[in-house]
Amino acid sequence: MSDLQKIPATIVTGFLGAGKTTLVRHLMQHAGGRRIAIIVNEFGSLGIDGDTLKNCGIPGCEEENIVELANGCLCCTVAEDFIPTIQALIDRPNPPEHILIETSGLALPKPLIKAFNWPGIRSRVTVDGVVTVVDGPAVAEGRFADDPAAVEAQRAEDPSLDHDNPLAEVYEDQLNAADLVVVNKADLLDEAALTTLRAQIATQLPRAVKVVATREGALEPSVLLGIDARAEDDLAARPSHHDAEDGAHEHDDFDSMLLVMPEFSSPEALLARLQAAAEAHDILRLKGFVRITGKKARLAVQGVGRRFRHSYDTDWVDNREGHLVVIGETKMDREAIAKMILG
Repeated sequence: MSDLQKIPATIVTGFLGAGKTTLVRHLMQHAGGRRIAIIVNEFGSLGIDGDTLKNCGIPGCEEENIVELANGCLCCTVAEDFIPTIQALIDRPNPPEHILIETSGLALPKPLIKAFNWPGIRSRVTVDGVVTVVDGPAVAEGRFADDPAAVEAQRAEDPSLDHDNPLAEVYEDQLNAADLVVVNKADLLDEAALTTLRAQIATQLPRAVKVVATREGALEPSVLLGIDARAEDDLAARPSHHDAEDGAHEHDDFDSMLLVMPEFSSPEALLARLQAAAEAHDILRLKGFVRITGKKARLAVQGVGRRFRHSYDTDWVDNREGHLVVIGETKMDREAIAKMILG
């Protein structure tokens, strides 16, 4: 099978809360009837992002076109989960014309790209491109953008300093793998800050890669699809902190918990608790659905650091309870966080 006959796949990566699901939703809204299958890998025990896509009401986002992999980080479960999923998709009587893979915020892209060289897949699917979504305001504030050389210089000056930052390594690996970098939430930055950020990202990239800015993940499909990177043939140009480990890595620096949420009297009452918990503890991400008194629709809420967003989406089905996924660094005080959120 020639490269032109292979099914193209786009890997959408990026740190927690950068806006990957928002970008995928916008893409599906403007897919123009193209048959697109979506593989979603959400970190945690509840597939919040998959649920969001399935209930978005967009043609093409029907349940049969969305596959959730919630058994662990996708780059760690390639053989067990990802390979069989891809094979099942391409073996359908009417296979997808394009495959979108939304990784968790903790996934390293390179092991996933390598998987496309597996027998049975390489001849039928190609990595059209790796799209790395960046949380513009977060990176502009200096998070997950550490300079390794400066860290080593500080370590040499003071051996007691510990600047080992696994979050920065994940961020850097995601940039290193990119064929396109999307700076999302650009509307939250002024022009000078955005220009500085784009220049900073460009200096961190190992090769010439387009850096585009957007808000709400709003990019035309022609920008995201059809890159024709054939990334599986270009692994050497995509360095990783974990290359020497032959793809092995750990996520012991992260932890997650699932809270069953009670009904709240108002969104404001809920957000007050969530913001207080985020400020008091090492919480990286909050995301889920909550019942609000007097409302038929569920309240979708998500927070990154101290920034929160919420909106009503689809009506509740049956008597389902609200759920909230809390993601933080290891040793986060689960009991204290649950008490602050649940009361």
